[in-house]
Amino acid sequence: MADKQGLNGAYYGPKIPPTQQYHRPGRGSDCGCCCLVTLLLKVIITVLTLIGLFVLIVWLIFRPINKVKFHVTDVALTEFNYTNNTMLRYNLTFNVSIRNPNKKIGIYYNRVEAKAFYEGQRFGYRSLTPFYQGHKNTTVLNVVFTGTQPVTLQGEDLKQFNSEKTSGLYSIALELSLRVKFKLGKVKTARFKPKVECDDLKIRLNGPSVAESSNKCKIKF
Repeated sequence: MADKQGLNGAYYGPKIPPTQQYHRPGRGSDCGCCCLVTLLLKVIITVLTLIGLFVLIVWLIFRPINKVKFHVTDVALTEFNYTNNTMLRYNLTFNVSIRNPNKKIGIYYNRVEAKAFYEGQRFGYRSLTPFYQGHKNTTVLNVVFTGTQPVTLQGEDLKQFNSEKTSGLYSIALELSLRVKFKLGKVKTARFKPKVECDDLKIRLNGPSVAESSNKCKIKF
C-alpha cells in the first residue's frame, strides 16, 4: 500500500506505530510476600528470645552455685510386710527438704506427685498440695505412704526382700514428679516437668528416723 502524503504533497515517511506502555506489577503482591517474611522473622525472633530467657533462668537456678537442693531429712518405716507373695503392706513417712538459695527467683510448684518404689515396682502414691517457694527459702514436704498394694516379687527380687527382712534394712526409692514455673521479678516462665529421684535410701524398720544412707536427691529434666 502506498505511503500517505500530507496535504501539501510532502512525504512524511511510514506511519509510526503507537508506543506500547509497560505496566510494572503493582506493589500489592510484593508487599504481601515481604509482610509474610517479616512476620515469620518476628515470630522466630520472639520464640528464640523466650527460649533464651527460659534457658538463662534455668541455668541461674540449677547451676552449681545456686542449685535447688532436695534432701530426705527424716524417714520412718513402721510396717513393710509381703504377704501371700502378692500383697505389700506398708507404712512409711518421708520429710523432704527443698532449698531455694536464689536471691531473686521464686518457684511455683503447681504439681507435686510423690511415688515410692521397691525393686523397681511402685507401691505408694501421693498427690501433694501445690505451693509457691520464695527466694532464699527452705520448704519441708511431709509425705506419708500407707496401705496395701499388689506387688510381684520373684526370683532375685524375692531373695532380696527376704534378705532385707532378716536384716531389717530395706532399699526403698522415692520419686517426686513436679510441674513448676520460675518467677524472676514479674516474669514467669512456661511450665516444665522435672523429676527428683532419691534412689539410694536404706531405711531400717522401726529404726532411727534419719535415712541410713545418702539422702541427697538428683534432679532430672
